[in-house]
Amino acid sequence: MPDGSEPILDVHDLKTIFRTRDGEVHAVNSVSFSIRPGELLGVVGESGSGKSVTMMSLMGLLPSPPAEVVRGDIRYQGHDVRAMSEAQLRKLRGGDIGFVFQDPMTSLNPVFTVGYQLVEPLRIHLKLSKRAASVRAAELLALVGIPDAAKRLGDFPHQFSGGMRQRVMIAIALACDPKVLIADEPTTALDVTIQAQIIELIKDLRQKLGMAIVWITHDLGVIAEIADRVLVMYGGQIVEHAPVRELFRNPQHPYTRALLETIPRVDGARDARLRSISGQPPSLAAHPASCPFAARCPHAFERCLAENPARRLVSPGHDVACFWDFATGGAHHG
Repeated sequence: MPDGSEPILDVHDLKTIFRTRDGEVHAVNSVSFSIRPGELLGVVGESGSGKSVTMMSLMGLLPSPPAEVVRGDIRYQGHDVRAMSEAQLRKLRGGDIGFVFQDPMTSLNPVFTVGYQLVEPLRIHLKLSKRAASVRAAELLALVGIPDAAKRLGDFPHQFSGGMRQRVMIAIALACDPKVLIADEPTTALDVTIQAQIIELIKDLRQKLGMAIVWITHDLGVIAEIADRVLVMYGGQIVEHAPVRELFRNPQHPYTRALLETIPRVDGARDARLRSISGQPPSLAAHPASCPFAARCPHAFERCLAENPARRLVSPGHDVACFWDFATGGAHHG
């Protein structure tokens, strides 16, 4: 659980665009959030909502061009990440901040053994000898639940199952004892049983190591099980932010409510049909001058089409970017 200390990662007013032949794509728009040591922050939203681009923007992992972080203050332990040199960023990535990407087969190099891919970051970041790094690599594979860890260091990625490859990716991300782990839909490509095992593994490692975790997903069921707080993203923006129980109990954005209604119900309710969100996600070709969800929102009115709402506090720790007030059933005046 979070220890109540100052944020280890603090992001304010982040904006990222892609310059294409057809013009600019406004992928991330004025995103602000923070995470404290030991906390698990869930980030949810449809594909294309800006979840992954936001996190890759933080560490300079997007190809430039076409991507450009045009503004934003990014602080890691108080240090200005955007002012760091490429060498400093390399030390930060994989050292203090670890990444687990969605598809381990495209993240792991197929021509190198798993052992080599674990040993190299240990030697680069921690300056371990080859022997010490090999011992540590075997410990890491054992930590993430891979049997015969020392023997498997000599195997190549294709010799592991999908679930085991994802465990290898987690081991690599944990190699240098990061203080922050960013997991980008790490269970999406796995079957339900393996998903559950990976989630339990992350929960166990979080408790053992006390690291902060950002978990990116489209699965609200996973978020309900593991997160402390949740960011809901839509159209490159954060539309709602709340403690996880508060979000499920009292969602305040029409998009969050629509997402929750897409979850299958098993409580025997009469109207148990699986719902969908009508309409299409917004085009990101122009700077958002209106609410990005307005075209799909059943509560939209004139102001929603003319102005992009700022996030406003609705209760302690709970804010929403919406002009509608569910408490009164009408427009929020403010």
